[in-house]
Amino acid sequence: MKVLVVGANGQIGQHLVHLLKDSSTHTVRALVRKEEQANILEKSGIEAVVASLEGTVEEIAEAAKGCDAIVFTAGSGGSTGSDKTLLVDLDGAVKTIEAAEQAGIKRFVMVSALQAHNRTNWNESLKPYYVAKHYADRLLETSGLTYTIVRPGGLLNEPGTGKVRIAEDLERGSIPRADVAQTVLMSLDAERTFNRSFDLVAGDTMIAEALQSL
Repeated sequence: MKVLVVGANGQIGQHLVHLLKDSSTHTVRALVRKEEQANILEKSGIEAVVASLEGTVEEIAEAAKGCDAIVFTAGSGGSTGSDKTLLVDLDGAVKTIEAAEQAGIKRFVMVSALQAHNRTNWNESLKPYYVAKHYADRLLETSGLTYTIVRPGGLLNEPGTGKVRIAEDLERGSIPRADVAQTVLMSLDAERTFNRSFDLVAGDTMIAEALQSL
């Protein structure tokens, strides 16, 4: 399976593209915003393409041409305002869903946020971010694509443990970014995750076993 990683220069994205590069069953194409980012990836042997999530659906579809799956792990970042959250985390995600449909790509994995599906548990200080994630997820669920929505807890820059807790509803928790990337990788082929959404935090269960428990 050839996988387009949208947001490949982000912290989860960087973990994921290297996991896919080393995979025996998948290949990877990294979508980034800047030529210099693409050049760095290509020097590491990773195919890269430049496109903006604030551009057109057609541009994203062209970047995705020839791929079998898309992983959306892009984000506007914590230092930007609500305008960029709207343009990237919501509209950029929706454009990517539309681009997948346009390019004939059926498999789509969305990296969302813990409890994005549950308005009553949103962090007030991050409300625009949760609103963006909530509605992007909802559109994906009604798109007709074979989707998986992964909702990780607080993201940590710690070594992955390979052990997680997965459920449709987990109120709090954190997780290393490396384990989020590994979970996304293993979800691509895991039929138990097809057309499913789940919260994800650090735990005591190996990722493959946790995915099978869905």
